[in-house]
This record gives sequence, C-alpha cells and structure tokens, in this order.
Amino acid sequence: MLIRKGDLVQVMSGDDAGTNACVLRVLPDENKLVVEGVNKVYKHLKPSRRNPQGGRLSKEMPVSAANVLLYCSSCARGRRVGRRITGDRKVRYCKKCGADLGPIGKAKAKA
Repeated sequence: MLIRKGDLVQVMSGDDAGTNACVLRVLPDENKLVVEGVNKVYKHLKPSRRNPQGGRLSKEMPVSAANVLLYCSSCARGRRVGRRITGDRKVRYCKKCGADLGPIGKAKAKA
C-alpha cells in the first residue's frame, strides 16, 4: 500500500465521495484506512462512572484503500500512484503528470 499516515487523499466512492481529507491511521493487514471526517458512525454509550451522562460518540470507521486515491497537488485531484527509484530513494509519483509525491523508503543496494 503506497498511502501513509498524514497523506492527503480523495475519497472516490461511498457517501463521502469527492471529499479530500487526511489519513489518520493505516491498517495494512486489512487493506483499510481511517480518514478524517469520512465514514462517521455514532457509538451509543450507556451512562457509567466515567461518562455519567451517556450519549452518542461520533467516530470515524475504516474505509477500503481501494476507495481512495492519493491527492496530487499539481493535478489538483486524486490520481493513481506508481513507484520508482530516483538515486538511492524509492519515491511515489503521479501516473498522470509524473510529479513526485514523496519518498517510500531506501532502494535496495545492487550487488
């Protein structure tokens, strides 16, 4: 998965389609992301010592990574992403305009 915590993404499907938001958490084992303000649900809480009033807690639930695209600032929209090696770094790039979208990690050393 080429999307990291803190990246800006565009939601492509669901109730929040077209929304640009920041990634809060990445769940790579489930291939899901928690995106700020997207896929919000209400959790109903019973009154307890910690929360004597009870009530409804609004929280974001994970969305599939297939339903979001990494936001390209030069294209000003979500785009498909590729990876390439430039120098000694692996970087993400926009498949449409070729703009650099940030590093992934170090490239493997050739033997």
